Amino acid sequence: MLVPDISQQSDAEGRLANLDIRLPDSPTPFGSYVEALQTGNLLFLSGMLPVIDHRPAYVGLIGRELDVKAGQEAARTAALSALAALRNHLGTLNRISRVIRLGIFMATVQDFVDHPTVADGASDLFRDVFGKGNMSVRTVIGVTSLPLGVPIELEATLELKG
Repeated sequence: MLVPDISQQSDAEGRLANLDIRLPDSPTPFGSYVEALQTGNLLFLSGMLPVIDHRPAYVGLIGRELDVKAGQEAARTAALSALAALRNHLGTLNRISRVIRLGIFMATVQDFVDHPTVADGASDLFRDVFGKGNMSVRTVIGVTSLPLGVPIELEATLELKG
């Protein structure tokens, strides 16, 4: 399989197209909150879940119902929802200067220790879309449960172009 050369693409929308990634519909809140809030040149993204059409695409604990690979796919699905919410809020991903911070929460069994590998499912997608030079800091936290029984919740802080 040929991997597209995205190194020459200078913007997020171009990289997304070259990666042949079609974003899902922007997710809608499951409660009383907004998905994105901008203050100055910072944009804060609420917790994104691995949902498709307002329904969980993955359910269960990583290390029990889901293995590491499925956890990575759930993280990638949550990241795709995040990108869709960002595009919906901003009109284009090209308004993003950089991803500052990703927070990735995952519901796991108590003795699970491979959190960083699972979180890479989201981080790698953000790296591919926004460029390797725009890698963010990241916090990865294991928890006992998440909304709707999903295994992943992702939050982000982004800097917008002036």
